[in-house]
Amino acid sequence: MKKTALLFTFMLLVLGFTTISAQAKLAKEKVEIGKMLDGFNAAAAKSDFATYFNYFADESTFIGTDATEVWNKKEFMVWAKPYFDKKKTWNFTSLKRNVFFSKDGKLAWFDELLDTQMKICRGSGVVEKINGTWKVRQYVLSVTVPNDVVDKVVAEKTAIEDLLIQKLKTQK
Repeated sequence: MKKTALLFTFMLLVLGFTTISAQAKLAKEKVEIGKMLDGFNAAAAKSDFATYFNYFADESTFIGTDATEVWNKKEFMVWAKPYFDKKKTWNFTSLKRNVFFSKDGKLAWFDELLDTQMKICRGSGVVEKINGTWKVRQYVLSVTVPNDVVDKVVAEKTAIEDLLIQKLKTQK
């Protein structure tokens, strides 16, 4: 009976340490992802084209604030290059960030509120650990709209987006 109790106690300790170790690893990974995203934003603010795009996986997607802005990495690089060349890029600073992990810890997804020239925006996306480094697989930038002014924003964009809605419906 004592051997069984000791074995059971030992197994509980091992499981407890394993859980604590996994939680500590995820906490460390969360810090790494935070540093990566901060570096990603800083590279854009400094108009550092090579560093900024090195944060993206080779096969990645950037989704911008305009409904037509869905680009793979190469397309986004072409679109962004003139802004980086003219040093007229964007300066985003994280105000609040959430990071979550897949069960195997190889993928993570995040959402963050950003202080930008467009006021508060939301950045969200998926990152993957590739060769020991977290890389952006998908990034989505959204302009936040306070509920109190949604009707005004909708009125402002209706003429532009009604045309796009019709075009997209015909392309289905």
